[in-house]
Amino acid sequence: MENNARHEVESLRPFAILWGGQAASLFGTRIVRFALVWWITDITGSATVLAIATIMALLPQVFVAPFAGSYVDRWDRRKIMIAADSLTALTILGLSFLFAVNIVELWHIFLIMLLGASFGAFHFPAMQASTTLMVPRQHLARVGGMNQALNGASNIVAPPLGAVLYVLLPMQSILFIDISSAVFAVLCLALIKVPQPVRKISVQETSVLGDMKEGLQFLRGWRGGFLLVIMAMILNMLTTPAFSLSPILVKNYFLGGAEELALLQAAGALSMVVGAVLLTAWGGTKRKILTAVGALVLQGVGVTLIGLVPSDSFFVAVLFYSAVSFLNPIVNGVLIAIMQATVPPDKQGRVFALIIAGATAMSPLGLAIGGPIADVAGVTVFFLVAGIGTIILSITAFFNKDIMTIEDHAEARKHEQQQVGLIEEEDEIRTYMSSESVDEHKSPSER
Repeated sequence: MENNARHEVESLRPFAILWGGQAASLFGTRIVRFALVWWITDITGSATVLAIATIMALLPQVFVAPFAGSYVDRWDRRKIMIAADSLTALTILGLSFLFAVNIVELWHIFLIMLLGASFGAFHFPAMQASTTLMVPRQHLARVGGMNQALNGASNIVAPPLGAVLYVLLPMQSILFIDISSAVFAVLCLALIKVPQPVRKISVQETSVLGDMKEGLQFLRGWRGGFLLVIMAMILNMLTTPAFSLSPILVKNYFLGGAEELALLQAAGALSMVVGAVLLTAWGGTKRKILTAVGALVLQGVGVTLIGLVPSDSFFVAVLFYSAVSFLNPIVNGVLIAIMQATVPPDKQGRVFALIIAGATAMSPLGLAIGGPIADVAGVTVFFLVAGIGTIILSITAFFNKDIMTIEDHAEARKHEQQQVGLIEEEDEIRTYMSSESVDEHKSPSER
């Protein structure tokens, strides 16, 4: 028993190194993002300008991600992540120079956000698909909880630290935090091997568009997953304007500054960590979709209440914002675990990318409409619309058979079984990775 436990720990060591590097990179990115968002808010005070910046970060998820997912399934996933982190560091270095010589303009920041999100469109599916082959299936939900906890922890630290650094340091110095963390992530990737799935068809026999079509066919055959993507499109169109424009809510509605925005985001992030820790320890209900949809209903209630808070009750808004954030990792962590357990590993790159693109597709439209309206009517109206819409959609999902049976959908299971020898292939890869990890700790005589 003890040997088995030690063997399992050793097999997870490469993933732990990968996860640690990406965690450091995420912290650096979040600090810099807070500083840049508040710089835009402080300089312009415009919801429309902030909406444009957010749109720049979302467009690659819609137009680049579907192609990126196909390449993730074709190329070495480790090299993709190294390239994405390296290019991100280079673009931030360029922006740092512009701030240093005091010639930065808004369009420079928009361009950097567009490029960074484009690199991220390759990085995210590569990371998610690699996780599936580096972590045993029974631990995927817990890893989802860990990722959500990391997401929350970075949001606890980044806003207050970003607010302090914004006051104390010039922007070019703050940007070097992101550069340093990206370099660390690259070094971690250089230390490990990331397993690759064996494609059943040679690359020469398929095209990128063919891969995208195959990923779309899988999604359409998996009706529950397809309906969830449609649902996410609607929800993101409603909620993205509200939460993306929260700096404007703080500045123009609650008459606060960087400190209040940092408090709002840090409180929400702390609640997110608590929710993620709960998911990591609990794992969700036996039928995990019940956990996700139930939490989504409660989120809708919380978002609605944020929109009803009076302008002199900032701390009440912080309370409701925290409640919504607590539920967020439970929804996302469970749904990601369902996707990872159902989609065949050699198709996860393109399928995850299509899911991201589909779920994000309507967000730019919501922001394009929401920014100008928020400048006139205020941001609170979007919290009301988003909250009520979330409640209606999630209750509808409870009564949809395809969504509520998503974990044992007949077409998805049949599709998975058709991947000849796929499960055995995963086990062989994990065994190989484990043996490589153990061999690295043996002396030459033991080998």
